[in-house]
Order: sequence, then structure tokens, then C-alpha cells
Amino acid sequence: MVTSKENVTARRKVSVLGATGSIGSSVRSVILQKRAEFEVESLVAGSNVDALVSIAHELNAKYAVIADETLYQVLKLKLEGTGIEAAAGLNAVIEAAIRPVDIVVSAITGIAGLHPTYAAVLAGQTIALANKEALVCAGTMLMGAAKKAGATILPLDSEHNALFQALNGNSTKLIEKMVLTASGGPFMNWDITQIQNATKEQALAHPNWNMGQKVTVDSASFMNKGLELIEAHYLFDVSPFKLDVLVHPQSIIHGLIFYGDGSVVAGMALPDMRVPVAHCLAWPQRLSIDLPRLNLASLGSISFLEPDYTRFPCLKLAQNALFAGGAMPTVLNGANEIAVEAFLKGVISFGNIAVLVENTLNAYQCLNSNNLTPVTLEDVDSINLISKELAQTGLSKVSSRAIH
Repeated sequence: MVTSKENVTARRKVSVLGATGSIGSSVRSVILQKRAEFEVESLVAGSNVDALVSIAHELNAKYAVIADETLYQVLKLKLEGTGIEAAAGLNAVIEAAIRPVDIVVSAITGIAGLHPTYAAVLAGQTIALANKEALVCAGTMLMGAAKKAGATILPLDSEHNALFQALNGNSTKLIEKMVLTASGGPFMNWDITQIQNATKEQALAHPNWNMGQKVTVDSASFMNKGLELIEAHYLFDVSPFKLDVLVHPQSIIHGLIFYGDGSVVAGMALPDMRVPVAHCLAWPQRLSIDLPRLNLASLGSISFLEPDYTRFPCLKLAQNALFAGGAMPTVLNGANEIAVEAFLKGVISFGNIAVLVENTLNAYQCLNSNNLTPVTLEDVDSINLISKELAQTGLSKVSSRAIH
């Protein structure tokens, strides 16, 4: 949900939730290029104290928060004498999210980003949203709260940001189809047996993007694209029937809008997260930043393919959860978080990520046939907890053994 704003302050105040991650790194890069135009209020990290301290110094932040409460004394000691306020724990993270600023960057990975994002929404903030799980797990609640509070949600994911720019303020009622592109990940040309038995190192070797481990594995399994479809449904209020995915290995076109008059508008850029970051930080104006420029003549050709649901079943599981609605997207996300964590630890094989997620979805449906949509944070937390418990129980039925 995006609302227009007529005035932008000369020096924009920014808070960054997830300052030490890959998105946070891109935000830092853009702000450092345009120091005179931005003032950093709050920075939040999960457990990387040294990185948080370094970034807080570099960006001259006022408030530095570490989510892990046990690290408060370490953070406080390292910031002693700097004038930067130190804090720790969930309440401090929420405090960082609601401090009055021009824009809050929400880039905490996973369901952990939901509570501070929701707090920022209730505070009526403008939020550059990179935490897709917040909408996947609580889309109806979050968008409803944003409308009521007058909050602005700007899409920071490259695909959603491209779609937002391609829409250019037009009503989604005018479109025939909204397409998100997928790079294909590291396994695009692998056969199904190779994919199912892929190693951690192979899954993390993304050809185009530099991302955190969880998102990179999700990209390899195509779950990331499925989560993005669910996110787009809530973010743009688009029917699931109008949402689609195309595989685009070059990662130059990030989203396409098909209009009823036959026009197709594409959002294009090099695969660099600083592009959507710069767009969100300056919105509704634009920044001129020093980045490599897209040279269309040098591309030679670009290609598109239909996704292969047999080799990448996670995408179909996510689409099914989107169409089912209710609690299913929340269950999908919780199960996937457990599955990816188990894969990264060597507990299950790559192919069994989809198996565990599907088993968890089926188990939840057996327990909760009413499939009610979560309407409060407590509802979301409860569904998330149940889904993760079911997934943990289901781990014993799958393994890390090679699949033949």
C-alpha cells in the first residue's frame, strides 16, 4: 500500500532494522554516497555486535540495538563514550522501529521481523519493506493496520520494487497479469536427482545475487519466489489468479505488468540491491547514485522460461498456500524456516526441504480444518509456533540421505 507524499525533508532521517545483513549493507552503501542527505536514527542487528558498532560509528547513528539481550553489556561497553545509545531485546527493537523518522528500513530476516514491522505500521511510519515474511504470515492484518494508521509500505525487494515502479500509480484493477521473474538459481539446468542431492555449498552458490544463507537457499528451491507471490498478493491487492512467475536467468527484468490495453511495462535494472534501496530511501523523489549502469547493447539477448514445478516443488507448495489463504501462508513460512535450518545443519537433504514443508502443511490441515486467517499478532505467533513444532516432529520422517 503506497500513499503519496508531497514534501521530503532536506535531510531524511532513517532507521535500519537488520543493519548488518545483506540489505543493510546496501542501505549503508547508498547512505555513505549521500551523507549530506540522510541522518541515521536507529540501527538494529541480531547478534553481530562488532558489525553493529562499526556501522553505528560509520553512519553516526543515535541508537544501536542488539536483539540478543545477552549481548547488551558487550554492546554498551563497545559504545561507551561515543554518544550512541545502546539497547537490547525485543522492546528495544520495537523502540527503534517506532522512533519518528522519515523512513524505516525493515530488513530483519524471517518471522522475527514481523513484530517490529507491525509496530512501525501502527506508528504510521513510512516503511521500506524487505522482510517478506511479515506480509506472508500476516498480510491481511498488516495491510489493514497500515490503512488505518496511515502508514506507507514501500516494496524494497527487487521484484516488488520493479512492479511498483512499473505500476507508476495505476490501479491494479487495470492490469491483466503481474509477473515476478526468477533467476533460476544455481540449479536451473540440473536434473531432478542432482537438485534433490545438492550440497549446502552448491545451494549457496547463487549466480547473480549476494544474499544471506536463508534467502539464498530459498532462491535455490524457488520457495523465495513463492513467498514473493504471496507478498505481492497482499502488497498490491492483486488476485492470485493474476500473479505469475517467469524464469529469467539474466536477472535484468525484475517484474512485468501486463495491462488490459495490450501494453507490457517492465521494471529493469542490473541485479544490485542498491537500486531499489536508493528508490525507497528517496521516494517520492529520486537519488542520483554512483552504480554500474545497465548497458542494453552489451546484453546480446535475454531469455524467459516457464518454471519447472517438478524440479522445484516448493514453488507449487507456495502457490497452493496462496490460493488456500487463511493460515496456510503462515504455516508454509514456519515449516520452511525449520526445513532450511535443518538443511543448512545437514539434518535433511535439499530435496527433503519440500517434503518436510508439504508434510507440515498436511499435518496442520488435519489438526485445523477451519483454516482461519490470523487477525492478531497472537494468532500469527500461535500458528507459527504450531507449524514449527509440527515441522520439528516431522524431521524424524525425512533425512539427509541421498535421494535416488
